Amino acid sequence: MATQPPANLPLFYKDLIPLSSSAHTGYRVRSSEAAPFLTGAHAIPITVDEFITAQRHYPIVFSVGDNPVPLALMGLNEGVNVFVDGEGRLLGQTYVPAYIRRYPFLLARLQPDAQELSLCFDPTSDLVGELEDGNPLFDGQQPNENLTAILKFCEEFEIAAQRTNAFVKEIQEAELLIDGEVTIQPTGSDQPFVYRGFQMVDEEKLRELRGDELRKMNQNGMLALIYAHLFSLSQIREVFSLQVTQGKGPIPAPQPATAEA
Repeated sequence: MATQPPANLPLFYKDLIPLSSSAHTGYRVRSSEAAPFLTGAHAIPITVDEFITAQRHYPIVFSVGDNPVPLALMGLNEGVNVFVDGEGRLLGQTYVPAYIRRYPFLLARLQPDAQELSLCFDPTSDLVGELEDGNPLFDGQQPNENLTAILKFCEEFEIAAQRTNAFVKEIQEAELLIDGEVTIQPTGSDQPFVYRGFQMVDEEKLRELRGDELRKMNQNGMLALIYAHLFSLSQIREVFSLQVTQGKGPIPAPQPATAEA
């Protein structure tokens, strides 16, 4: 969940350079109602700080692999996002994960062994640069209140990412994560749709935990986060329904033709 170094660019970022008061004095940042980079993004990293709010809108799952990342599913199929239109504008009122709101900025280590994180941005984004509109980032060569707010947001995101890493580590150590599978049988369809490729908390294992382990999870807030994740899984069928309504799939596999006698 922690920000990756520039050599391994995170989701959405096509390039990264450090923001400099000397090189970028005249730069401005602007907001936009459209986020074209979202149109093909179906799984967005989120932090544990967002679980309670996000679970009302998205299924929350965990990525596969040795270092799972919590993900908010904005679509069930690769390249599908049912919460935005073709230009990346939100369809209705929905929570926007902090990972999206952070773009095009983030804190990153300029060198793998660097002790400090530097505020960087994606120079390919049209949201920051020598723009005619938008809010300036510097007063002369000094950061202004706009840049200070951006830096604070990125710092808070990194702190939340650390809490998320700790949460994931604990549920891994408790051996609560299992490979997930969801089967949806739409009305009128001969074949069900089966979704895999994610991890989820095993409710049976959760119930079998010792009392002292459950008490600890309850006291440190983990239990509430786990149940937010579990409750959110009911949103999978809602997202599936939106995909069908919007004509974004899934498309049933064609059945082989049968010859008539």
